[in-house]
Amino acid sequence: MEEQLIEEILIYGILFVLCAGIIIFYLRKKNKASKKTFQKVELAKEEGLHEPVSLHPYIDPNVCIGSGACVAACPETDILGIVDGKATVINASNCVGHGACFHACPVEAISLRIGTEKRGVDLPHVNQNFETNMKGIYIAGELGGMGLIKNSVEQGQQAIDSIVKSKKIAKKDCLDLVIVGAGPAGISASLAAKKAGLSSITLEQDSLGGTVFTFPRSKIVMTSPMNLPLYGKVKLFNTSKDELLQLWKKVIQEQNLQIIENTKVENINPQKDETFKIVTNTGREYVANHVLLSIGRRGSPRKLGVPGEDSQKVAYRLLEPEAISGKKIMVVGGGDSAIEAALLLSENNKVVLSYRSEKFSRLKPKNKENILKAEEDKIIKIILESNVVSINEKDVLLMLKDETTLSIENDLVYIFAGGELPTHFLEKAGVQITKRFGYIMKKY
Repeated sequence: MEEQLIEEILIYGILFVLCAGIIIFYLRKKNKASKKTFQKVELAKEEGLHEPVSLHPYIDPNVCIGSGACVAACPETDILGIVDGKATVINASNCVGHGACFHACPVEAISLRIGTEKRGVDLPHVNQNFETNMKGIYIAGELGGMGLIKNSVEQGQQAIDSIVKSKKIAKKDCLDLVIVGAGPAGISASLAAKKAGLSSITLEQDSLGGTVFTFPRSKIVMTSPMNLPLYGKVKLFNTSKDELLQLWKKVIQEQNLQIIENTKVENINPQKDETFKIVTNTGREYVANHVLLSIGRRGSPRKLGVPGEDSQKVAYRLLEPEAISGKKIMVVGGGDSAIEAALLLSENNKVVLSYRSEKFSRLKPKNKENILKAEEDKIIKIILESNVVSINEKDVLLMLKDETTLSIENDLVYIFAGGELPTHFLEKAGVQITKRFGYIMKKY
């Protein structure tokens, strides 16, 4: 009996030691991972990548249980991590707003927000049905804060559903709907409108694809499976701009959608009978019962305001880099668009990159790696802490940090200084704009 008791004590002792060992190993591993994530957060702060620039997750530490489900669900690298048993945001600037973390959290500790407590973001007033304060005017996609392609596609469909459910009485000699913008949200809405039997027309100020069209040709568009009305499920994970545009064209042709390109909407004028008169730059006018705005947040490129900026050698987007060869080119800007353009142009041209800050910040890791490697290999000349003073016929004049000027021989200039929210256009139509700080996106 005594031997049996001793044997049981030994067994329990061995089990205790094994369990303790496993727990200690787990805690050490967890602590090591926590320290590693903390270091990544500190590095992100140093590099200016910790502050979000658009839609991003906000984690409530009082609710988070540290399950790691959000980290596993995020399709991007080093956006989220675990520190001291709680989820935390690492490279917030690189978050593209998938929302996978929000859906994966088992305790609803994550909300999706735009803007922070310190940095506000201008947003139009939109309710849960995507309708603005102006009854009959709806917004979907990037303008409302949803820049990701999949989210924009879904919002385009949801906005049409809301329009159908509104049961607004149709007027004679009037379109049911005018869609402004032929990006992902606009194309999705065009398909959904046809499926719902609405009479509609889609107007695009540039070319098919909206913001996607302005990406450099080889830029990879990150997206995920999505459903297109009248077409079905589309599985796209890593696809080029051209491949995505070819899909849009195929769908539009198959469904015979009426999309008018190179037509900018100048004004949306509310009428007494609750319809809207849409005035375009071509002189053509349309009357509609509803309007859906699916335009980008950057209604017009931000200009430098320097002499010579209006010359033909200056451009604000890069469409066909492979067609440009043997030129001396200056790219102005330090964001991802500027870096990607400079790298593409450097393949067949001599490129100088001018950036006003002392170092690059908020760049995608791969872009930062590539541009620094290009500088090291003397493929691209980078001039930091420089500002364009004037753009002349044969050169560009830069002001340097020490307030001296530098003349750079030049054929073409590409300016990537961001864009401005089309506030005036929206306010003329009666849509209210408010600066939001840490605004929770309720409709997702």
